[in-house]
Amino acid sequence: MEEKLIARLESAVTRLEALSTGFRSGVVPGIDVETVSDPSIVAFDDLIGQYLGRVLSAAEKIGGQVLEATKILQEAFNVQKELLIKTKQTQKPDVAGLAEFLKPLNGVIMKANKLTEGRRSDFFNHLKSAADSLSALKWIAYTGKECGMSMPIAHVEESWQMAEFYNNKILVEYKSKDPNHSEWAKAIKELYLPGLRDYVKSNYPLGPVWSPTGKPAAAPPTTRTPGAPAPPPPPPASLFSSESSQASSSRPKEGMAAVFQEISSGKPVTAGLRKVTDDMKTKNREDRTGVVGTSEKGRTDTSTFSKSGPPKLELQMGRKWVVENQIGKKQMVIDDCDAKQSVYVYGCKDSVLQIQGKVNNITVDKCTKMGVVFTDVVAACEIVNCNGVEVQCQGSAPTISVDNTAGCQLYLSKESLGASITTAKSSEINVLVPGAEPDGDWGEHALPQQFVHVFKDGRFETTPVSHSGG
Repeated sequence: MEEKLIARLESAVTRLEALSTGFRSGVVPGIDVETVSDPSIVAFDDLIGQYLGRVLSAAEKIGGQVLEATKILQEAFNVQKELLIKTKQTQKPDVAGLAEFLKPLNGVIMKANKLTEGRRSDFFNHLKSAADSLSALKWIAYTGKECGMSMPIAHVEESWQMAEFYNNKILVEYKSKDPNHSEWAKAIKELYLPGLRDYVKSNYPLGPVWSPTGKPAAAPPTTRTPGAPAPPPPPPASLFSSESSQASSSRPKEGMAAVFQEISSGKPVTAGLRKVTDDMKTKNREDRTGVVGTSEKGRTDTSTFSKSGPPKLELQMGRKWVVENQIGKKQMVIDDCDAKQSVYVYGCKDSVLQIQGKVNNITVDKCTKMGVVFTDVVAACEIVNCNGVEVQCQGSAPTISVDNTAGCQLYLSKESLGASITTAKSSEINVLVPGAEPDGDWGEHALPQQFVHVFKDGRFETTPVSHSGG
């Protein structure tokens, strides 16, 4: 409690000093007095003093890489404060101007990500938790529903979920070892939830407020060469000109044209062939046997080469998430999505994908031992040409289709029990539904894969095959 009080007092003193300097000299360089005393800026200073001060205090007791990552965290929050001040003095930028506006923040985030690269550190979970959490500060890039981002409050919450995975590992690892690490993990969580989330909720629930009368946003620098490039040389003469046709007719023919010309010339076709003697035949050569040695050099193991393309996990054209050729990846997460986007999963093996948010459509194609967990889908979830996949719906899904798939486990939530499930050319499909009570066991239902067709009353009647244990 005393540390929080001291931190808040220090931030208040800093603001008063800035204000007094402004009154003496007329204006603080680059910042006017009204901007410094704006309630949203004052509230952000309180956020830094109350929550970030606690993280720094715990990091100083730990030291090393944890302190280094925490100082980068502090730098990122200071950069965000500068950006908030600029929004009150700048007109709303276009897409290119927004990228230039966010450049300082992206630079700090990249600096934090570099700490997690290379040889794995003993404090990897701390570094990863700090680096992943910084994506929450990108709420300031929200410009409206069409920008492809979640609303600022939801963005902060979703971004922290990425970092919480590593943060929970810290709490488990140091639960009975070192309380300073547990304090650091708890403090960084409170920095975002409720700290940053409540700040955004109170001041910028619909995104940053730009100044309509401010100065235009700085445009990104453009690099141009002093002179224009020289024009390309003129094209060669036409391939169909008379000169080229005469030259080509005088040249000897090559390839298959030469073979057919020789055959039609009337000369003996086998005149130039050599006769194969007995000692040249493979069965009579001692250096060639039918046994292939394991130490034979020059062989290439083709099993090490993959016929599939490079792995992908990206958003294309702002509308389609593509996840391709992922092998052994258990922690793939798509959290920055909306109801207008679709997700296409192709050629993945022994991997798990989490889709946190509502999307329009999900397609899982040609995957083996693949797990997909999603929240809500607007149109349908399609499983095609797969083998041994597990799909879990945590929210609602109107339609689920399974086509040409061998082995599929579907986990439905209570909200998705009314889903229409369509199957075709598939086998071993089991649907698990929650029990009647919250702590009850899941109920497993096998969908039929064999049917009986009987011609009756002028039409065929189709019923699933039922097996009895009699």
